[in-house]
Amino acid sequence: MRPIGFSTGALALADFQLGLAMLKDVSEVSAVELSALRAHELAPLANALTSLDLERFTYVAFHAPSAFTKDEERTVVDTLAAISERGWPIIVHPDAVHDWTLWRRFGDLLCIENMDKRKPIGRTVPELAACFDRAPDARLCLDLGHARQVDPSMTVTFLILQEFGDRLKQVHLSDVSTDSRHNRLSYSANLAFKKIAGLIPTPTPIILETPVTTEEIAQEIQRARAALAPSKPVQVSTSSIPAAHP
Repeated sequence: MRPIGFSTGALALADFQLGLAMLKDVSEVSAVELSALRAHELAPLANALTSLDLERFTYVAFHAPSAFTKDEERTVVDTLAAISERGWPIIVHPDAVHDWTLWRRFGDLLCIENMDKRKPIGRTVPELAACFDRAPDARLCLDLGHARQVDPSMTVTFLILQEFGDRLKQVHLSDVSTDSRHNRLSYSANLAFKKIAGLIPTPTPIILETPVTTEEIAQEIQRARAALAPSKPVQVSTSSIPAAHP
């Protein structure tokens, strides 16, 4: 059975304590991503780690801030380095990086996330390849909502998995709107995800980024498991791949 859980940021934004509390009594949850999506959230979360009860999770990841200045970057990386000593994957948005040499220290704990259509890089195979050229040991965090927004046919997703499947570390799962907001899983999104579900190895952790209440968590997990139930991948056409524009 796939390890599955939530991002604390999706559940409770900066209130990671609340996010963890919402997951406390949900037996189906075995994975969690601690989120410091805004730069000012990083230090409070990093300082609180020793007091957090994370023993029930078989998989823990940490999401780095999605934006910071060049002057802030070394402090961000140094803080994340202390966190990486726990062996947790560090998820980073490639468009946030100013100096890739600072991030190579994480080796295969660094997970580069594919981006949505707003971003100038990280959306397609060539753009991700350029990132992996700069961080050769990095792994992939495949955001299926981002990938579907870039290409609803899921062809780009298929090509990303075909090219970088051996780098896949975890999956982000949600529906992503045309204005790049993460939403609960929809029927149409789940149909799209089924096309490539068979390409995602069963042991791969799934992190939901859907904004739900405590009462909705178990149902959302059921939707996610149904969408990614292992099956033969649906054939997708690579004859017409949409261009990604900044």
